[in-house]
Amino acid sequence: SFFFREDWEFLVKNKALPEDRIRAVETGGCPHAAIREDYSLNLQIVKDLTQEYNPEMIFLESGGDNLAANFSRDLADYIIYVIDVAGGDKIPRKGGPGITESDLLVINKVDLASAVGADLEVMSSDAHVMRQDGPTVFIQAKHMIGIEAVVAHILKAYKDACEKSS
Repeated sequence: SFFFREDWEFLVKNKALPEDRIRAVETGGCPHAAIREDYSLNLQIVKDLTQEYNPEMIFLESGGDNLAANFSRDLADYIIYVIDVAGGDKIPRKGGPGITESDLLVINKVDLASAVGADLEVMSSDAHVMRQDGPTVFIQAKHMIGIEAVVAHILKAYKDACEKSS
């Protein structure tokens, strides 16, 4: 997996994966540039990890709060876009490629809804309208609530991709 330097340091410190399986990228500026416009550095890291470890999956993480940001389909086979309730219940209706084009929309920090005055039903309804048939999952990652649904979506996409390629 590869992440931005700060996230890499956190993952290494907390032993999320062996250190040599995590790569940090430096963008020199806005992280969104690393995922959309010029993804050549990221693509090279994916190639390096694949050659070195032959993993079944590689996770890429983008930082930032840009609703217009989304991974290039040249770089990612399956895109999960994560927003949090603290951003307000209007986020899904604002759209943008992350909301409308991702394979899975994850709405995190559902426990904060009442504290920030966000209506989860509004978020769900707006997400459904903006995403049409695209799945949306509500979670509370800090306490592992709803994570199993995210994992199920990832594993189903992986299984479907394996069946398609065979």
